[in-house]
Amino acid sequence: MADTTGDTTDRLDPPEPDSGRRKPGWRSVGPGIVVAATGVGAGDLVATLIAGGGFGYTLLWAAVLGCLVKISLAEAVGRWHLATGRTLFEGWATLGAWTGWFFGIYVVIWGFVYGAAAMSATALPLHALFPGVMGLEWWGVCTGLVGLIFVWFNRYAVFEKVMTVLVGVMFVVTVSLALRVTPNVGAAVAGLLPVVPDEEGAVFNTLGLIGGVGGTITLAAYGYWINAKGWSGPRWMAVMRWDNRIAYLTTGVFVVSMLVVGAELLHSARIALSGGGQGLLQLGSLLEERYGSVTATLFLVGFLAATFTSLIGVWHGVSLLFADFVERGWPRSRGGSRGRGEGPAAPRARERSRPFRVYLLWLTFPPMLLLFRGEPFRLVVLYGVLGAAFMPFLALTLVRLLNSSRTPREWRSGVVSNAMLGLAGVLFLALGAREVLDQPWSDFF
Repeated sequence: MADTTGDTTDRLDPPEPDSGRRKPGWRSVGPGIVVAATGVGAGDLVATLIAGGGFGYTLLWAAVLGCLVKISLAEAVGRWHLATGRTLFEGWATLGAWTGWFFGIYVVIWGFVYGAAAMSATALPLHALFPGVMGLEWWGVCTGLVGLIFVWFNRYAVFEKVMTVLVGVMFVVTVSLALRVTPNVGAAVAGLLPVVPDEEGAVFNTLGLIGGVGGTITLAAYGYWINAKGWSGPRWMAVMRWDNRIAYLTTGVFVVSMLVVGAELLHSARIALSGGGQGLLQLGSLLEERYGSVTATLFLVGFLAATFTSLIGVWHGVSLLFADFVERGWPRSRGGSRGRGEGPAAPRARERSRPFRVYLLWLTFPPMLLLFRGEPFRLVVLYGVLGAAFMPFLALTLVRLLNSSRTPREWRSGVVSNAMLGLAGVLFLALGAREVLDQPWSDFF
């Protein structure tokens, strides 16, 4: 195959010729639902509520654009896996050993801090639904153990079914709430016009809303989930794209619904929410005052579904990434030295592998210390900085991989994909720079 990019290093062999292209359908939707649901956690819901509460419907367009950006990122990850038959980490390895150093440091620190955050967030609605049963920390321990046991003993097929059911619960709850508060349709339509409020901090609030809609490192897991589903080779490309679009359309419904709740319930009353899961608890109390205990309980169930999907999604997806990282023998591997590609059996075996289970344990037990002792300051600062760096790393490495001879010519990125990936890279670089600048470095040293 001729190389029109001038990149002749670390070229990956194309997968075997693939015939019998698969047709998309409703039954094929699955991995996209998993990645979208994993990415939409308490923080995303609160950020959307705060945007609605602060600016009404003005930033609705930003929430929609955020979904389009994530569709493009997830599609690029899936296209790499299917077009090349290689995992994302194999692709990163061809870009140099620095990618392995970055990922290795990131995934260890991120997993330690995120494990505690996920358990705490999932404990909040349980503590509110069953007050007095046990303390918040112990609810967190229980949710971590449930996530560990569920992922340890079940394979992808069961995991996907449970995630789909929980997404159904989230869908019913968010749409019901949006209808309950009676949305202003005219104002919502006007909110689709790209306008940034003329207020201090509005620009970064807008960028944060675009960048925060559904996914961080879990977007990188999408390719592993489509392989675990049994999709392998370019014949599944149309199915993957359908799956991805339906999933993020569902995410868009979540986000728009929560923005409607914020605009109608918080904006007019000038009510400000706290960040994170505590903000959702505040909203639950407000819903009980306005609409009664049934509505508040329904909301808490939806809150629990959102946080628990994020927990088990990370427990499964990031463990797959870590297992591939170890399996490829970084930094010795240069991507492509382990055979002809990623067949359906590979991720299924990876779910039973020692590295997969080691990372599951890492996500579960060490973070429990943080539930009782608080988060170590320096570790949280490093977590924030590395987290800010991951999304531009993902977007910009995908641009590199999908515009080089590493990807068969037919499946390289076109103008639209490159524009969206470039937009994502610039967006996340701006957000990442602000995250780094906002860290209390003077207290760090």
